[in-house]
Amino acid sequence: MKRVFYSSIIVLILSISSIAQVASELRGVWITNVDSNILLSDQDIAKGMDYLSSIGINIIFPVMWNGGYTLYPSGIMKNTFSKPIWPTVSGRDPLERLLIEAHRVGIEVVPWMEYGFASSYSQNGGHIIAKYPSWAAKDNKGNLLVKNGFDWMNGINPQVQNFMISLCTEIIDSYDVDGIQGDDRLPAMPIEGGYDSTTVAIYKAEHNGNNPPQDIGNLDWMQWRADKLSGFFQRLRDSIKTRSKDLLLSSAPSNYPWGYQNYLQDSKTWLENGIIDNLIPQIYRYDYSSYQYELQKSLSYISDSKKNLFFSGILAKVGSYVIDTTFLSQSVQENRNNNVKGETYFFYEGIANASKANGDLLRSKFYRQQALLPHRNGMLWRPKATIVNEDEDSIVTRNGNWIKESSTAIGYKPNVYLASDSSYASITYSVNVPYSAWYNVYAYVQNSSVCTNKAPYTIYSQSDSVKKYLDQSNVNYKGWQKLTEVYLQKGKRKVIKLDNEGIGSGKYIAADAIMLILDRKLSPEVQITDVQGKSEENNILPETISLTQNYPNPFNPSTTINFSLPLSQKTVLKVYDLLGREIATLIDGILPAGQNSVKFDASGLASGIYLYQLRTGSSVITRKMSLLK
Repeated sequence: MKRVFYSSIIVLILSISSIAQVASELRGVWITNVDSNILLSDQDIAKGMDYLSSIGINIIFPVMWNGGYTLYPSGIMKNTFSKPIWPTVSGRDPLERLLIEAHRVGIEVVPWMEYGFASSYSQNGGHIIAKYPSWAAKDNKGNLLVKNGFDWMNGINPQVQNFMISLCTEIIDSYDVDGIQGDDRLPAMPIEGGYDSTTVAIYKAEHNGNNPPQDIGNLDWMQWRADKLSGFFQRLRDSIKTRSKDLLLSSAPSNYPWGYQNYLQDSKTWLENGIIDNLIPQIYRYDYSSYQYELQKSLSYISDSKKNLFFSGILAKVGSYVIDTTFLSQSVQENRNNNVKGETYFFYEGIANASKANGDLLRSKFYRQQALLPHRNGMLWRPKATIVNEDEDSIVTRNGNWIKESSTAIGYKPNVYLASDSSYASITYSVNVPYSAWYNVYAYVQNSSVCTNKAPYTIYSQSDSVKKYLDQSNVNYKGWQKLTEVYLQKGKRKVIKLDNEGIGSGKYIAADAIMLILDRKLSPEVQITDVQGKSEENNILPETISLTQNYPNPFNPSTTINFSLPLSQKTVLKVYDLLGREIATLIDGILPAGQNSVKFDASGLASGIYLYQLRTGSSVITRKMSLLK
């Protein structure tokens, strides 16, 4: 039985009167999996995001591609190389946990594709080149291109380019991230490269059959290869922006012109031609005078109209070196002296060092006030989560026999309530919903063997409810766990009920905090122009008919389709298979103007590609969606 519903979505436009008092700065940190343990523990990730938020950081760049491995479970890597994730974190999803904990505290997350076109380090190309030898970059002697220990893929090879774009879009399609970042290896090619058969064939086809110059520093040859890499970056941008204009394409290359002269990174062109949304060159120096010189030299290549997109990369730690507070303060102050409105630190441990001296300095001297990210044009994209604890009696109602467990501090800040199966007990959470929008709904679980493995949570939307079950017995299954996504209107709303029906004889349920995080994939139209999230709502009608990509996609078994109407009118939304046979009618009637949403349940259908088509008057819009069971 297909379950169909739709709800009108109010577009939020918020007052901008308070923007003048809010700083606009990029305050970033790179998160690594080398010389760092933060990604190895869900608890460390949560503590790390709490600390970064407390010192004013508003964006992180976590490594998601390193050493020929992803740091998220990748279907592409699993199907192509039988290596779905970096082995050290197998069985976990660091990206999922980072997104929960960072978005909880209002920090944007832009996955960083650190290895870029490198395939391995001193491993003769590793498992990638072993399977696809034609992907290898070659020097002018026909050898595998190796520089500073890194083994390189050929970034001009269309197959390699498609592979890297597929990894980036896999992340975007699978997670509610805030963008993608390339660095000194994406896109890049050591100047010694370009002599593999694929690149030579492309060059000859464009140069009347002539071979490329043997002189690796030939200026035309350098520019030709650099242009091919720039073309890749434009393709990556197009792939990202097609999915959402709100996704950031960030670049953290080597300093220009050194990066161009050694790795064919034409970052000046990327910025000036609008390929990237910001530029964060790696101005990694160990003393103030060197930093000052490199910063000003880097700025000299940037036009005045683009300098607002320029931020600096500061080296905070490498090996045993940790930047001291004096040099850190000098570097940030030098940025402000040159009207550079932000920086990103390499890497987390250099800011959250043992004494916390560096982070505390930033909080007390430079980041005292919260800041909106410059690329959001005065909008707060990631407001902090709304959290309701189980003991907030003004909005939480408990019925039945509940025991407050606080002696072991096992819950979120830090208590829980327990109820057995002896008699009926329930707890209902109401929430002061800050904006009319889609939310991801979470429950906090800190499990115990005495608890049930099927705790029943009922989640309420405006006109419907759904029941989800969480395992509260597995001690390895801790922290915030997602229940579902739901559309909620602004105001005080009943959102969740947890009860003890069917939990099992002799078992307990644990009632802890619940959380709402704004879902930006489903609610990109919600505009918040204040770091405190102050808002006022107005009904702003869309100017044109639009039909957005369903989410999630691929899906199993249900997905949500959003569309907008400028006028109240007769509307038909249907689903077809690829042969044109009608599968379902989701809507057939007169709808009000505004944003609309419908859920499609494909439980009875086979895996495959389906079409969904919106008809309104003379307008017909059709899109594809993928059911994957």
